[in-house]
Amino acid sequence: MYQPPHFREERIEVQHGLIRSHPLGLIITAGPGGLQANHIPCLVYSDASERGTLRLHMARANPQLQEFAAVKECLVVFQGPQQYVTPSWYATKQETGKVVPTWNYAVVHAWGAPRVIEDAGWLRRQVEDLTNLNEGRFPEPWKVSDAPEPYLVSQIKGIVGVEIPIARIEGKWKMSQNRPAMDRTGVIAGLRGEAADVMAGLVAERGKNLST
Repeated sequence: MYQPPHFREERIEVQHGLIRSHPLGLIITAGPGGLQANHIPCLVYSDASERGTLRLHMARANPQLQEFAAVKECLVVFQGPQQYVTPSWYATKQETGKVVPTWNYAVVHAWGAPRVIEDAGWLRRQVEDLTNLNEGRFPEPWKVSDAPEPYLVSQIKGIVGVEIPIARIEGKWKMSQNRPAMDRTGVIAGLRGEAADVMAGLVAERGKNLST
């Protein structure tokens, strides 16, 4: 991933935080079947390996599963907040006119060797952990155990687990850090006006330690 120094995010806890808040990963392989990509919800276990381990499950019928045995590594992309930035928000537009549109975004790329897992106990835990992560925000969270046990057993037979110890991970938070402070202020105000508060907050946060 192209990584200008001022956009690079190397703190593992911040990278893992984005994965947890945006768990739908894009799993990419380049094996005998050519380039394949699937959007799969993932969990990251920070203590399972040096850089964390991704765990997920896929439909048994998914042809990408066959690719995992033939590749040395796969790439998983997690897309965080993203937003178009108009040059009309820049104070510099009024001064020089030398501005162009851009796009702000936060993203994490993780690489690792995938391992297919068929153990029913492992799959049950993965499904429960993923459900608990996403149901936690509801006043009455749904639990896996709410479904009839025979039904769960049959559903688990239709999926296969995948574990990916992260060998390499990169984070990129492109949040207008390359713009002067007055332009970043304009971006924050513009984003607030568009109700894009998450992105506005990130632009403000990433600009705190910049001198310009």
